[in-house]
Amino acid sequence: MRARALVVGESLVDVVRTAAGAESEHPGGSPLNVAYGLGRLEHEVSLLTRLGEDAHGRLLREHLAAASVALVPGAVDELPTSVARALLDEQGRASYEFDLRWRLPAAQLPAEVDVVHTGSIGAAVEPGAGQALELLRSWRGRATTSYDPNVRPAFLGTPEQALARVEGFVDAADVVKASDEDLAWLCPGEDPVEVARRWQRRGPALVVVTRGGEGAVAVAGAGTMRVPAPRTEVVDTVGAGDAFTSGLLHALAGHDLLGPAGARRLRALRLDALQDVLRTAVRAASITCSRAGANPPTRAELDAG
Repeated sequence: MRARALVVGESLVDVVRTAAGAESEHPGGSPLNVAYGLGRLEHEVSLLTRLGEDAHGRLLREHLAAASVALVPGAVDELPTSVARALLDEQGRASYEFDLRWRLPAAQLPAEVDVVHTGSIGAAVEPGAGQALELLRSWRGRATTSYDPNVRPAFLGTPEQALARVEGFVDAADVVKASDEDLAWLCPGEDPVEVARRWQRRGPALVVVTRGGEGAVAVAGAGTMRVPAPRTEVVDTVGAGDAFTSGLLHALAGHDLLGPAGARRLRALRLDALQDVLRTAVRAASITCSRAGANPPTRAELDAG
C-alpha cells in the first residue's frame, strides 16, 4: 500500500572521514534519510525542512528528487546548508560534529497525509523543535504520528533535561523507534525493554528498540516481540537506524496500519503481524549496513530479501 508521508526535521550534508583518512560527502540528516528511504520504497513523501541555495543545498535537492521526495515550499533560504562531520572508527561506527541551522519554514502543508514523522536534531534544537512538537500534536488523530529521538548528546544538555523533552514527543506519537544506545544515554542503568514498556504505557501504540547486530524488540498492546538481525558484512552503520525507520513505516503501511483508521487498528496489532513488520524493518537496516553511507534499499531490493 502506498502511503502519504510528511517528514519533519533537519537536512544536512555528512562529510565522512574514514579511519584511514579518506573523505567523502553524502546527503544526511535523520529526517531527510527517512524521507529518502520512504521515497525509495515508493511512498508519496513531503519533507518539511530547511536548506540553503549553496552547493550543499543543490546536492540535497538533487538527492531528494532522485527518490521523488517533494520539498515543502519555503524550505530553501539564504543561510548555508547544515553540515555534519562524521568520523568512522575501524569498525565503521560513526561519531559526529555539527554546524547546524534549524527552524521550520512557514509553509502550506499537505491537506491530508497518512503518517507524520519527526525526530533527531529537528526535535531537539530550537526554534524548530518546539514547532515540530506542536505540529506532531496537531496531526495526532488525523494521521499516524511517528518519532525517533536519535539522540545527539551535544544538543540535549543533561540526560534528565533531554528525557523531559523526549517524553513530550513520545506522548504525541503513535509509533516510537529508539536505539538501545539512545536509551542507555537517556535512562542510564535501566533495561531498554523496560523503558520501552514504560513509554508504551504513556500512549504510543508501538515502541520499538533497535539493538544493532542483535536485531530489534518491540512493545505493543499484544505483548513484546523480538527479531534477530540477519547476518551482514557491515561496511558502515551510517543511516542504518533511519533505514530501519523507513522500513518500519513501510511495513506498517503494508499492513494498512497508517492513517487515522490505521492508527486505531495499530492498537490491536497481533504479534504475528508485528513480527513481520519488525523483520522488514531489520532487513532494510541490514541492507543499508552492507554498503557505504546512508543508502537505503529500494522497494525491489527490500522485497527480494
